[in-house]
Amino acid sequence: MTRKQLTLPQAFAEFIRHPSPWMLVAWAGALWAARLAVGGWSIGDAIIAVALVGISPLGEWLIHTGILHWRPRTVAGVKIDSRLARDHRRHHRDPRDIPLIFIPWPSLIVIIVGLTPLALLAFPNTGKGLTFVLTIATFLVFYEWIHYLVHTDYKPRHAIYRAVWRNHRYHHFKNEHYWFTVTSSGTADRLLGTYPDPRTVESSPTVRNLHAATPTG
Repeated sequence: MTRKQLTLPQAFAEFIRHPSPWMLVAWAGALWAARLAVGGWSIGDAIIAVALVGISPLGEWLIHTGILHWRPRTVAGVKIDSRLARDHRRHHRDPRDIPLIFIPWPSLIVIIVGLTPLALLAFPNTGKGLTFVLTIATFLVFYEWIHYLVHTDYKPRHAIYRAVWRNHRYHHFKNEHYWFTVTSSGTADRLLGTYPDPRTVESSPTVRNLHAATPTG
């Protein structure tokens, strides 16, 4: 990959040209406004927020392996293959295609419309339900930005981001069977056995063509 000089303002200018970031910011903003209007904050809100952030690496890992890397299959004559999985295969095919970096906006509509009322119904207290869903919405804004930035030509300047950048690049350009977290490195991957020493891992022939037959012999 040819690396160009790219500043954060330049990267951000491209980021806001796409619909998913705006949708996520609008969703998070509306939820924050609603939560502030409801009031009644307590230690429970902090516990919910901290718990969700704490398990976010595991959530990323499970979504990445179970949904995005879903292998299409036919059950009772019906092919099961979500748009998220199809777009993720395209994303692996061309990691520099910027629109494919983002959560597809039709899928994002389903997430917003489905998760918001579900969270409100899951908690007996409206405030706690709003805290739950706004934490997820706010985290997804952060997720979109980090995932997008890793795939740009912005050069890492700080150790924490450099580790995240390297982790995700290994997943896309070395071996798709490892390094599944996006906003952190060495967290859920280390826990679940997908954080090997890159020097011991062979480059995968299917890293750009997920689920393709591996050549033999």
